[in-house]
Amino acid sequence: MPDPESRRAASESFYTLRTGLLPGAVCRGTACFVARHLRPSLWSDEQAPGVHCLGRCYDAPSRSGDTTRPGIRIHAHHGPVLERLAAGGAHSLAEYQSLGGYRALRMAIVGSPAAVLSSIDASGLRGRGGAGFPTGHKWKSFAEAVRSAGVGHIVANGDEGDPGAFVDRFLMEDDPFGVIEGLTLAALATGARQGHLYVRAEYPGAARNLTSALEEARASGLLGPRILGSTLDFDIQLTHGHGSYVCGEETALLRSLEHRRPEVQTRPPHPTQQGFLGRPTLVNNVETLANVPWIIRHGAPAFHALGVGSSRGTKVLSMTSLFRNPGLHEVEFGTSLRKIVEHHGGGLADGSAVEGLLLGGPLSGVVFPKDFDTPLGFEELSRISAGVGHGGVIAFDARTCLTELAREVSRFATEESCGKCTPCRLGAPRLERLQAQSATGTASEAQPTDEIEALSDALIQTSLCGLGRGLGQFTQSLLNRKPHRRPACQ
Repeated sequence: MPDPESRRAASESFYTLRTGLLPGAVCRGTACFVARHLRPSLWSDEQAPGVHCLGRCYDAPSRSGDTTRPGIRIHAHHGPVLERLAAGGAHSLAEYQSLGGYRALRMAIVGSPAAVLSSIDASGLRGRGGAGFPTGHKWKSFAEAVRSAGVGHIVANGDEGDPGAFVDRFLMEDDPFGVIEGLTLAALATGARQGHLYVRAEYPGAARNLTSALEEARASGLLGPRILGSTLDFDIQLTHGHGSYVCGEETALLRSLEHRRPEVQTRPPHPTQQGFLGRPTLVNNVETLANVPWIIRHGAPAFHALGVGSSRGTKVLSMTSLFRNPGLHEVEFGTSLRKIVEHHGGGLADGSAVEGLLLGGPLSGVVFPKDFDTPLGFEELSRISAGVGHGGVIAFDARTCLTELAREVSRFATEESCGKCTPCRLGAPRLERLQAQSATGTASEAQPTDEIEALSDALIQTSLCGLGRGLGQFTQSLLNRKPHRRPACQ
């Protein structure tokens, strides 16, 4: 067994931002890639260390230190997630409480943990971080494990690494108490007593605001022992990430919290049974937790009335800089992609046609205009080999060559792979090389296409996590678009 210092050194060598985000760092994320023509001087192909998303996709291409803010729009009957951001945010406890904050926790404390669990289950809330797993089912499984083990941890996953997504950044920056109250309600419902907030290195403003909010919550008796005079004891520890996309995957994130190399782990056991330090652990992403206070305050039926089918409530979409109306848009599930693109997004700002969408992040299938009448929903998008993902909506126009886009996404996956599984560790760089050959026209057309298809299928079938599988799905969506012709880019 390695000693703790050796283990820590091995862990730290994994990260790209061990000393923090560099001032003026230029983003190399996918949203910046497709918008590089807007400000060519801000696009850097050779930036070191690589920064794959700064959460500024609404103003791409971008660099760290810029201070512009996104537009905030609610297109649903209710805005469970963005209601306070639309009102200007709630940075202090007084502001948060004036907008209904902590009313849900007070209601839950005089009720029962079982009632909170039932409300979350009945609401139909599903995880907003990509997998879409039913939140109520996950909480119930975790609560049972906590009762058996006598201990449990809850983790808010703020490692929003999908290029094109920035909702979690602004929830943590401008509505930090909403995330804290969501975590506290989860603790009350499940019996956990220790919480963790994991914030990516690229979001220093979020870390600062959360630190301040946590201190104010403790000073006001909203964290710590006997919260609001009840029997609930719960506190939250803030952890800073160090630059790694794969830490958004829950098992890798938990290893990062343990100061171990953040590699994806096989399941079972699932974290709800055996996670942080071998104890039952509940991991929810920030947007998922932000929904919880609204559900408790307004009731499960009000939330369930939003959306369609098994996709209930709303989803915040991060619409990127090529749109006429970039920013955060909260829409009901069931809204068509066409309405999102043409009405909410306003089409592209320069009036050009949308050639395609990277929906939910780059590691998912590309959606082309023929499928824009598909409703926003977990199962509905799955049927066209796409996904809700984290809610990023990256539009691209005719300036983006599909083979160059394929090379760029493959490069991202290569650089961010944890190396745990062979298909991703070896397949992603091989795919990147083949895509580069296709983009430059340096290989015969048939050979790369055949091997690209075989590699993408292997990634989908055998990768350990969504990074490899998503890369395969993205690649196959392009092959299906032009299965017999992969022209060199001009």
